[in-house]
Amino acid sequence: MSELERSEASDRERGRQARGSTGASPSGWFVYLLRCRDGTYYTGVARDVERRLAEHNAGRGARYTRGRGPLVVVAASRAMEKRAAYRLEHAVKRLPRRRKAAAVRTPR
Repeated sequence: MSELERSEASDRERGRQARGSTGASPSGWFVYLLRCRDGTYYTGVARDVERRLAEHNAGRGARYTRGRGPLVVVAASRAMEKRAAYRLEHAVKRLPRRRKAAAVRTPR
């Protein structure tokens, strides 16, 4: 096995370990709601919410979340199709802050 092949295999294995059992969903998308340190909310779409949260907290996520960490996932909803996820994200972003906060507090 060449050095390049060993490196690629190692990268694949690290990716599998990082995703773990709650890694990327092969058949679905998630709309997630984050609470920032300053109390504001950020809504986004991802296939792997934990990975995306780590990106936000590391400063590699959306510009809005940079400098507002640590961020916490307060809600996530699964959508089977990408288009449906983006439509839901848009609807959530249009909600006033108090409606987002009420949705987070509502037990399910």
